[in-house]
Amino acid sequence: MTLGLTTAGESHGPALVAIVTGLPAGLSLDRAAIDADLRRRQQGYGRSPRQQLEQDAVEVLAGLRHGRTLGTPLALVVSNRDHANWEWGMSPWPPEGEPSGKGTKPVTLPRPGHADLAGVLKYGHDDVRDALERASARHTAVLVAAGAVAKALLRELGIEVAGTALEVGGETGEQAQRDATDAAKGDRDTLGGVVEVRATGVCPGLGSYASREDRLDGRLAAALMAIQAVKGFELGDGFALARVRGSEAHDEIEPGLRRRSNRAGGIEAGVSNGEELVVRAGMKPLPTLMKPLDSVDLATGDAAQALVERSDVHAVEALAVVAEAAVAWELARAVKEKFGGDAIGDLVAAHRAYLERIAWPRTP
Repeated sequence: MTLGLTTAGESHGPALVAIVTGLPAGLSLDRAAIDADLRRRQQGYGRSPRQQLEQDAVEVLAGLRHGRTLGTPLALVVSNRDHANWEWGMSPWPPEGEPSGKGTKPVTLPRPGHADLAGVLKYGHDDVRDALERASARHTAVLVAAGAVAKALLRELGIEVAGTALEVGGETGEQAQRDATDAAKGDRDTLGGVVEVRATGVCPGLGSYASREDRLDGRLAAALMAIQAVKGFELGDGFALARVRGSEAHDEIEPGLRRRSNRAGGIEAGVSNGEELVVRAGMKPLPTLMKPLDSVDLATGDAAQALVERSDVHAVEALAVVAEAAVAWELARAVKEKFGGDAIGDLVAAHRAYLERIAWPRTP
């Protein structure tokens, strides 16, 4: 059985929910470690004050007893603490009494760069909020929680995953990034950036070239491109490889079956090759600006300016955490598919037996 992940929840609804299936029994989870990742997602120099308001923490409703998985579906919940201000506006049932709090008026001004216009057209909504609440990057909180569970599984096999922010607004140095953030904030504008995720301890053989659905590179690309605001994906040296000759592009094999370089980023033909896995994602500038872009009022058809919801200047550091979780999830899925096991001991034993069969890690 592979790992499965289903999520639900709206940005200002009561909570975000994730159902994780396929986990082996006996996997130890650390609540503090999951909460630490949730806090990391909320941090960063360009984040808005809402991140201090939310203070995310995980709750578990099923699938865990005394910190160990039961082999049954794991239900993770991250409550939206700001929901109290939206109780009328985001009520699941027709609300009673006079409108109060936030979200009481229909939104008819779609924001360029968001799912607002596409969402109302696709689903036949007459209130943009019916689309934007689910499309919001707030949804990534519960994905980070699921990613923390995936990282716990990977650690049982000696695999570590870490994400970092490489660029913000085209700047690579920390002070230059802060200066660019301050300048954009002063202009009531936003920035994008680039993040990198590296995974160490990945054995050869995860993924497959037998079908495109099983290619690990394709699955990682899909996972990262599915994150809100991500517009580009790169594996290893990526686009730089398109600009050099083949003699400069490929990783030569040395005695011990190690590589002299890692331009491929740890994957060849959709299969991990035993080198460090290296992927990057490019994030567009956030589309909610404090000086709104031009739009059209869907109620009148007149030119107008887009809705202004609260916005970060950028969320590149947060993307690094979300991308880390996404990579961990896909690696954990590939691990579970290859090594199986209803109990964590079975999975670890199968992994150990495989490494012995291929005599990995190899030495010259």
